[in-house]
Amino acid sequence: MKRLVILGGGESGVGTALLGKAKGYDVFVSDKGIIKQKYQDVLKNNEIDWEDQQHTENKILNADVVMKSPGIPSKVDLVQRLIAANVPVISEIEFASKFTEATIVGITGSNGKTTTASLTHHILKQELDVGLAGNIGDSFAKQVLEKHYENYVLEISSFQLDDCLNFRPHIAVITNITPDHLDRYDYKFENYIASKFRIAMNQKSSDYLIYDADDSVITSWLYQNPVQSTLLPFSLIKSIENGAFLEKDNIKITIDNEQIIMPTKNLALEGKHNIKNAMAASTVAHLLKIRKQTIRESLENFHGVEHRLEQVLKINKVQYINDSKATNVNATYYALESMEAPTVWIVGGQDKGNDYTELFPFVNEKVKAIICLGVDNEKLMNNFSSMVDVIVETQYMSEAVKIAYKIAESGDNVLLSPACASFDLFENYEDRGRQFKDAVRNL
Repeated sequence: MKRLVILGGGESGVGTALLGKAKGYDVFVSDKGIIKQKYQDVLKNNEIDWEDQQHTENKILNADVVMKSPGIPSKVDLVQRLIAANVPVISEIEFASKFTEATIVGITGSNGKTTTASLTHHILKQELDVGLAGNIGDSFAKQVLEKHYENYVLEISSFQLDDCLNFRPHIAVITNITPDHLDRYDYKFENYIASKFRIAMNQKSSDYLIYDADDSVITSWLYQNPVQSTLLPFSLIKSIENGAFLEKDNIKITIDNEQIIMPTKNLALEGKHNIKNAMAASTVAHLLKIRKQTIRESLENFHGVEHRLEQVLKINKVQYINDSKATNVNATYYALESMEAPTVWIVGGQDKGNDYTELFPFVNEKVKAIICLGVDNEKLMNNFSSMVDVIVETQYMSEAVKIAYKIAESGDNVLLSPACASFDLFENYEDRGRQFKDAVRNL
């Protein structure tokens, strides 16, 4: 009996444990932190051996294969020792994909991947049997075990791709690549780019890679590191022979000389970046033979994901917007770009080596006040204090929202778009977004 050791007892870890046990592995789950009660209950009910608040090495180093949570860096000593002992260390995506014959759509990118994955799933589910998993929703492994979908849309992070060896999606999507998580990649952008491109490394010419042709990071990497897959680029600025492009407010998608046209004027999601997300999702749908009418209707009635430019409430003619999912500078770039009114901007958190320069034009043009919400706000103060009349610091969401309420005038926006990770003050970006929404509702 092969021994499967799982490092991390969260959604992906417990899902993998269930699938592993069903497939005849001897399973052990180990978490250095505390495993949530709901996951403890699942492990106990399924008689799976587990521990938390420690790693018992003699129960881990004897593994035949290790699935590690994407949150654990490969640099940690225990993982390095497993690698040195030639024990394969893989991700949930790699493990679960071995046990399904489903058609897999894998979506990665620095920004837009959650929206694109959710939108793709929303279109496909109208006509296909399809699951949504990866970095989003229920664990992929658990769905492979229980649901047996014929198709999966997977949102995949670079950390998950780092631990993929043979994973091969039939359709891969790279929404964009901008510097993010560089603390995990030795502060080398090229390491992070290479990680994203792992999504296509096992693809063959019968598979597809859909990507943003306006993103010079992607196009120059592809030029220097060609892939086997059939390329389907999308663009807002140039016409594309095979792929998608924008012409006079219409998305035109051509695959094998078959063209469909989608008007953008009724898209439910606003902003240029969402036209790109719609292009990527529609290209996937067109490849999987979804009817044109279905794609069009789905684009018109899809209202986005929580914590991504989510309109919370209007109070005294001030619109409060939750963009807590903006955990890097580029995501906040899109948020500020889409602001049409003077904006009170709540920013800050755990900085991953951010360069804020690309935000300067928007801050000068659109931002009237800045509220820094983080443990250490020095870098934000240095970057932005000369650009706005009002810049204040706080470490409490409720206080940040009250200050914003005092500053904002009729017709303004209050935007939470942190450009940073949330772990200095919050559990995760969802917790940060929910606290913002609660504080707004309590005004």
